[in-house]
Amino acid sequence: METTAIAGKEAKGYKLFTPVKLGALSLSHRVVMAPLTRMRTTKDNIPNDLMAEYYSQRATPGGYIISEATVVSRNGHGYYGEPGIYTDQHVEGWKKITKAVHDKGGKIFLQLWHNGRQSHFDLQPDGGAPVGPSVVPHDDMVFTPKGWVKASPNRALNIDEIRVLVDDFRRGAENARAAGFDGVELHGANGYLVDQFLQDGTNKRTDEYGGSIGNRVRFLLEIVEGMVAVWGGDRCAVRLGPSGTFGSISDSNPAALFGYAAEQLNRFGLAYLHVIEPRIVGSYLKEEGLQPVASAQLRKIFKGAIISAGGFNREDAEAILQRGDADAVAFGRFFISNPDLPLRLQLGLPLNDYDRNTFYGGDEHGYTDYPFYKGAVTSQAAAR
Repeated sequence: METTAIAGKEAKGYKLFTPVKLGALSLSHRVVMAPLTRMRTTKDNIPNDLMAEYYSQRATPGGYIISEATVVSRNGHGYYGEPGIYTDQHVEGWKKITKAVHDKGGKIFLQLWHNGRQSHFDLQPDGGAPVGPSVVPHDDMVFTPKGWVKASPNRALNIDEIRVLVDDFRRGAENARAAGFDGVELHGANGYLVDQFLQDGTNKRTDEYGGSIGNRVRFLLEIVEGMVAVWGGDRCAVRLGPSGTFGSISDSNPAALFGYAAEQLNRFGLAYLHVIEPRIVGSYLKEEGLQPVASAQLRKIFKGAIISAGGFNREDAEAILQRGDADAVAFGRFFISNPDLPLRLQLGLPLNDYDRNTFYGGDEHGYTDYPFYKGAVTSQAAAR
C-alpha cells in the first residue's frame, strides 16, 4: 500500500510517549485507539475471530484501546453488522477480543451506545420505528442489509421506556465486566441517543427529560450512575461531541449545555472525559454566532483527565498535551490503516494510507490486511 510521509525523526522527549494514569488505568504512552465503527460481525451482532485479530494487531504493552460502539439493547441498532452486548453470545464473543488485547499487554474499555433515531425499520425488532426523545424530522443515512438508506421516522420514548433504557445501559456495563473489559465508556456524542437527549435541536420534551439543561442532561447522568455502580468511577468514562453536527444534531447554547454536563460528571470520579474536538464548525454554529466547544473550555470545568479526539497528527497531538488541554489523544483513521501506529508515530515512520471504501462493513480487506512497518509486528519501542 502507499504510505503518507510524516516527520522523519524519532519523537524524543515528546509527552505523547510518556506514561499517564487515567483513573484505574496506568498506561505506558498516550496514543489511544479511538472507538471505530467497523461493522464486521457476521451473525446476530456477535463479535468474532476476525475482530479479535483486528484488535490484537492494534494492542500495545501499556497501550489503551476504546472498542467500537456496542449496542446495549435490541432496539438500539443503527448499523448493520455492529456488535451488541445484550446477550450471552455477545459476551462470549467479546471475551475473545479482551483476551487478545490483554495477551499483548494492552487495556480496553467497551464503548456503550444506542443509536436512537439514527436507525431504520429493517434494523428494529419486528420492523418497528426507531426511538428517540422526540419526533424531529431529519434526512440522515444509516447502513442496513440493503446498504446505505435514509433513516426511518422515529417515535418518541415514553417515561417507562426511558427507564428501561437506563437499565439496559447498566446491564451492558455488567456484561462488559463479564466479558473481561477493563472498564466502560458511554458514547454521548455524534447525534446518537444520549446526544439526542442532550441537545435541544432533537429534544423537544416537556417532562423531566426535556426543557431545561438540567432535565436534558438527566438521561446521561442516570446512565453514568448505573455504570459507576457496576464498575466504580475510575473505570468509567464518557465521550461528548460539543460541536458536532452529525446526525442532524444542534443546540441553542452548547457552551452552557456541555459545561453543565462536564460539571455534573465531576461527582462520579470518572477515569476521563473523552472530547471530540471541532474539526469543521457546522453551519448552525456560524449562523447563530456560537463558538465551538473544545477540550480547552471543558478543562476549566472537568476535574479529571481528558482524552481529545478529532483528526490529530503527531505534532497536533503533542501540542494539545503540552498546552495542558488534554492528557491523552485518540487516533481513528490512522489506527485503522496502521496497526502499529504508536511505534510509527514515536519513530517518525511513514504511515499507510487508509481506504475509506473499506471503513464500514466487509471482510478482512481494509481491516486486518494493513501492513506493519517493514513486517514488524511489535510496538515495544512505543511502550517503553
